[in-house]
Amino acid sequence: MVNQINKLKIFNDPIYGFITIPSALIYDLVQHPYFQRLRRISQMGLSYLVYPGANHTRFHHALGCMHLMQKAIETLRFKEVEISAEEESALLVAILLHDIGHGPFSHAMEKSIVEDVNHEAISLLFMNQLNDEFDGKLSLAIQVFKGEYHRKFMLQLISSQLDMDRMDYLKRDSFYTGVAEGNVNSERLIQMMTVVDDVLVIEEKGIYSVEKFLLSRRLMYWQAYLHKTSLVAELILMKVLKRAKELTLKGEILPCSVPFQFFLQNKVTFESFDSKTLDLFSQMDDFDIISALKAWQTYDDFILSTLSKMIINRDLLKIKLSAEKISAEEVQALKEEYAALNNISVHDASYFIYRGKIKNQAYSKEAEPIRILKKDRTIEDVVEASDQLNLKSLSKLVTKYYCCFPKQLI
Repeated sequence: MVNQINKLKIFNDPIYGFITIPSALIYDLVQHPYFQRLRRISQMGLSYLVYPGANHTRFHHALGCMHLMQKAIETLRFKEVEISAEEESALLVAILLHDIGHGPFSHAMEKSIVEDVNHEAISLLFMNQLNDEFDGKLSLAIQVFKGEYHRKFMLQLISSQLDMDRMDYLKRDSFYTGVAEGNVNSERLIQMMTVVDDVLVIEEKGIYSVEKFLLSRRLMYWQAYLHKTSLVAELILMKVLKRAKELTLKGEILPCSVPFQFFLQNKVTFESFDSKTLDLFSQMDDFDIISALKAWQTYDDFILSTLSKMIINRDLLKIKLSAEKISAEEVQALKEEYAALNNISVHDASYFIYRGKIKNQAYSKEAEPIRILKKDRTIEDVVEASDQLNLKSLSKLVTKYYCCFPKQLI
């Protein structure tokens, strides 16, 4: 008997109301274990330690992006931009899967466990694997995702300075954190889009919505993504993972899940990322990391247990932000003091005391610009077209320096 399951489902989303699954292919992709894994991967990492509501997942976000892409296609077709059924499907698949390569606590993982392999590269590996399973139905989506398709505006909808990804995560993250400044008017931005000479542009009357979007992005970075407590929590997690890897390479077997164990024991590079590695990666989510941290709280290694407890109990390191660079001497003095207090080496103290910098740039002049279509049909970069002086400052790179150290040293 043929399986007569109805694949045209509806999701209820707190941001947009109802999101419809437009085709059987999208339904099958959403149902796939690779995609269902995103339900167990938090969209904002450890930000829930600051904003208790920020427990939404990458699953929510991917569906939200797909919904916005449906709206964008509808708008562009209304403005007589031709988009075939195959191109529509490719755009929806590409945006749905754009984040499928994110690991648990993605940014901390990328810098410590899966070295030198970013989530975009892993997303592409997943897409190729799915393309094999779905008999080549994702080929056009992969071409668009890689920027190899001849219609340039399609990649801009997926990845640019004003894409469906950013429009959804700003609106969604602002909703779940309660940081109202991040709320962008994605509906209006999409209504103002059109295509000229194969390039995505925003009609001039939409310029204030673009300005608000860029300002929201800047504020969300300072208030949410680069919030100092979220930042220090992520840095501690990176140190935990680094320490776990160090102990494993010395031959210790730490209590954790089988897939996690594999990534601790092996140096995974892009070249060695084969289908077996991908399969193990697809079995990992936030729960692997959190349950390992819980087990490591009582492990007989001062660094690993202390750092794990910090995250589990939200008793974090102190972090100080400054406009000036923090000197190496200052950091060294703190390490020596902490080492003496806890009877550990200065090398071990460097797991608790370190410095670095964070950068925030809402709009990059080096990247592909957001183009404004003027009434006289000329096209200008939004920074030039805007009468707002603050847009020039939004494209300036702002750097802040930080130093983390245990509260014991205050």
